[in-house]
Amino acid sequence: MSRILDATAPATRLAALRIVVGTFVVVYLVGRLPVFLALGDRPAADFDGVGVLAPLGSPPSAGVLTAVAAAAFVSGIASTLGWRYRPNAVVFAVAMLFLTTLRGSWGQLLHFENLMVLQLVVLAASPAAEAWSLDARRAAMWDGPEEGADSARYGWPLAVVGLVTITTYVVTGIAKLRYGGLGWMSGDTLQNHIAYTAARLDLLGGNPAVFAEFAVRQAWILGPLAAGAVIVELSAPVVLLGRRCRNIWVIAAWLMHVGIFLTMAIGFPSPLFGVAFAPFFALERAPAWLRRRVARDRPALSR
Repeated sequence: MSRILDATAPATRLAALRIVVGTFVVVYLVGRLPVFLALGDRPAADFDGVGVLAPLGSPPSAGVLTAVAAAAFVSGIASTLGWRYRPNAVVFAVAMLFLTTLRGSWGQLLHFENLMVLQLVVLAASPAAEAWSLDARRAAMWDGPEEGADSARYGWPLAVVGLVTITTYVVTGIAKLRYGGLGWMSGDTLQNHIAYTAARLDLLGGNPAVFAEFAVRQAWILGPLAAGAVIVELSAPVVLLGRRCRNIWVIAAWLMHVGIFLTMAIGFPSPLFGVAFAPFFALERAPAWLRRRVARDRPALSR
């Protein structure tokens, strides 16, 4: 464990993670804002505070909810840009923790939201604005530190966020086996999930998943798919073994989420857009790679 947490990284890699995670969460907040604000209209009798909201005997008022959402939006933009990073990052993480925990207090538990908030918490405790930020007082936002500036100071937050992602998948796999037993591997439980989700969407006037009917009718494929999902989740630690293992696992996990979306119309935005896997990659190389691609394609376009 100490070898992982002592791993070094450049400041730009941590800054890139800040930008990717911050941008995603701000966009997610804007897209789901009606859902978060609608929590103020839910029956107080159904409220059962969990997590940091467990001490509350009743839900917060609509005014408090609106204020927290506004604080999350403003601090989210500021921390993503790296402006007065530490206070804004803390407010952003706390506000999103409040909003997502409030959803959970009415029984709406979304694992990818929990992972998303944990990423914000780790980033808020890290020096993620020492490069590519307004706080860094750079002449250009994409000017990073000198080569060879790798340090465990920037490496440990990346390691912790990565370990959080790994743990999330392992816990999910254990939960499947704990509550579904080895019967989960037969595919029967997965078939029931797909059929129930499709029937519910059809009853409520929604559109069932594209391959829901096919998956239910061709039930023989569900056993291997169910077993594969558990294997992918439990094998998440293999990303620590090297680049090839990391790439294979990330592709397998991403395809698993695509399959879930196509058969159950359940989308997990963070993994589907790659944000959950971002700490495993050298994101700081992306701008240079894009510049090279643009420079390579420019002569061809000018012909």
